[in-house]
Amino acid sequence: MRILLTNDDGIEAEGLECLERIARTLSDDIWVCAPAVEQSGKGRGITLTEPLRVNRIGEKRFAVTGTPTDCVVLAVNDLMPERPDLVLSGVNRGHNVGEDCSYSGTVAGALQGMAFGIRSIALSQSLERFHDTVTAHWETAEAFAPAIIARLLEQPWQPGVVMNLNFPARSPEDVAVVEVTRQGFRDIGEMHAVRRTDLRGRDYYWMSFRGAKQEHAAGTDLRAMDEGKISVTPLHIDLTHMPSVHDLKGVLGGAPPKAVAAG
Repeated sequence: MRILLTNDDGIEAEGLECLERIARTLSDDIWVCAPAVEQSGKGRGITLTEPLRVNRIGEKRFAVTGTPTDCVVLAVNDLMPERPDLVLSGVNRGHNVGEDCSYSGTVAGALQGMAFGIRSIALSQSLERFHDTVTAHWETAEAFAPAIIARLLEQPWQPGVVMNLNFPARSPEDVAVVEVTRQGFRDIGEMHAVRRTDLRGRDYYWMSFRGAKQEHAAGTDLRAMDEGKISVTPLHIDLTHMPSVHDLKGVLGGAPPKAVAAG
């Protein structure tokens, strides 16, 4: 089995080292194509307005001056001699749950693999709090991911689905449950901009999260992280809201409406 690894934390990230150890329990044919620098929060962005530079830094190992999506596109179409059988994206430093999934570069790397028709899995390791001084429990993802991935690969997947794995901010001995979850949502207003002033007196803004304690619905990925469980969420990219499609067909179906003159 040929496995492609990518991430959004960059080619030198600890989480990518963790992912390589996980991948090597499954196969000896491992390829790495990851951003040269951190690309967190870039979602499914692709680079269209400047060239991409690829630096080969080892056998089957490439650093790209672009996003996780760029990396997967380049790896599959240009850098690998044959398409991979599996794409693994991560292991992200910090969980990717709730609305994180819509702008996560980690999830985006997996989604691009899915777009190529390749089974793809995003992996993230939760933190007690998001700060550079906090050490992630990489050993938790490393302890449980290989068997979970192997079990997932034994199952049939629906077309257009990626698997989103999140490991709780606990040591392996304190994790006892794997839960198949749905995507949850936080209260509106969790993300905000912090205004600061630079040395020349000019305002600038830094995007942040309030981090307020919230009660999350049972069965969601957010609740699983709260309860110290491993969360496995099947995701898909279809954003269509089918109940609204049904409702609108009765209003807009048929000939297009004509504009009404003002007044």
